[in-house]
Amino acid sequence: MTSTTDSTGTDRSTDRPAIPDGIDMTDPHADDPAFVLHQGGKLSIVSSVPIDGPDDLSLAYTPGVGRVSQAIADEPSRVWTLTGRSNAVAVLSNGTAVLGLGDIGPEAAMAVMEGKAVLFKQFGDVDAYPVCVNARTVDEMVAIGRAIAPTFGGINLEDIKAPECFEIERRLQDELDIPVFHDDQHGTAIVALAALINAARVVAKRVEELRVVIVGTGAAGVAVAELLHDARVGQDGTGDIIGVDSTGILHRERENLTPTKQWFVVNGNRDDRRGGVREALQGADVLLGLSGPGIIQPEWLAEMADDAIVFAMANPTPEVMPELMPDNVSVIATGRSDYPNQINNVLAFPGVFRGMLDVQATCCTIEMKRSAADALADLVSEPTPERIIPGAFEPGVADGVARAVRDEARAQGHVRS
Repeated sequence: MTSTTDSTGTDRSTDRPAIPDGIDMTDPHADDPAFVLHQGGKLSIVSSVPIDGPDDLSLAYTPGVGRVSQAIADEPSRVWTLTGRSNAVAVLSNGTAVLGLGDIGPEAAMAVMEGKAVLFKQFGDVDAYPVCVNARTVDEMVAIGRAIAPTFGGINLEDIKAPECFEIERRLQDELDIPVFHDDQHGTAIVALAALINAARVVAKRVEELRVVIVGTGAAGVAVAELLHDARVGQDGTGDIIGVDSTGILHRERENLTPTKQWFVVNGNRDDRRGGVREALQGADVLLGLSGPGIIQPEWLAEMADDAIVFAMANPTPEVMPELMPDNVSVIATGRSDYPNQINNVLAFPGVFRGMLDVQATCCTIEMKRSAADALADLVSEPTPERIIPGAFEPGVADGVARAVRDEARAQGHVRS
């Protein structure tokens, strides 16, 4: 805490962290707590072994390390036990789609990737390393991922713009024997599915019969749709999954759709509904918003089914504010921490990677993601409208997700240990 005294001698204490030595006080951000916290970065390397004298040095480095390196050269699989690879994850980004800031480049992305690494360690005890690169094409990103793979037990792709992110992930997962996971897609999908499972329990509807509208068909929207489809959401003949982009509903006559948007036409919108967001929402049970602030009018939600479920996940400003939603909406979630039911990726990615690293998984399958979502949903034994998903700081979240992922990876045979 910083303590200040005004001209009357009154103590004006604040909760702002003390400003470290060396900060330029002419910087307009000098007393911003976020800037103070970021001085010098958020990460450091700490040795896991003592180096207290010449004997320790001769074992940790030359000549002792030479024997270890030769052993790995003779038997490459020993890299998993004789180095830190088994607990190491690359947080790989080119800074082309950072938060809501857009294409701001690798240098500006670094603070975000450091933050991601901190969350990996805090919630999953995973050693994550920011790798922010000056590369824009799919081929460049794939080449970089391939080149760094021998150092890591997994790669977390982060803040890479669509549609390139889809192809980068697909190609890397095809070429590498470690899991590749684009958190912007799959972390969101896992948490959204878990929350939807429990929301359906609250309103006493079967997930198979839900009529779901996904507004926003970028990286996260497509991944959510695919995972919901794999979990049989909207798949009993009466349910459906409809995608809506900035132009309107994705339907059979829409031209020039990307392959990822084409998915919605092939796998959803059975009645070939046309129009915009309002038309898509008429009679729907679920709205999953993955788009932008304030784009949905509250009166449109009144045209949804009774006991509607609305996840307005645009962050920091939702598609529609919770306090404006009509009475037929029974369960609400957002991406914000100041409302109940925060859809937060930190509920997923630390546990997913913890589980994959524990068994030295060779890939990340949709079945593993679905198992993670089921485990996350099960952590809330008696869901209510205000509690369909656990909080990020509740004990056991990452452990529960990791256990489910480990078990599924073993069941599928995608493990080394």
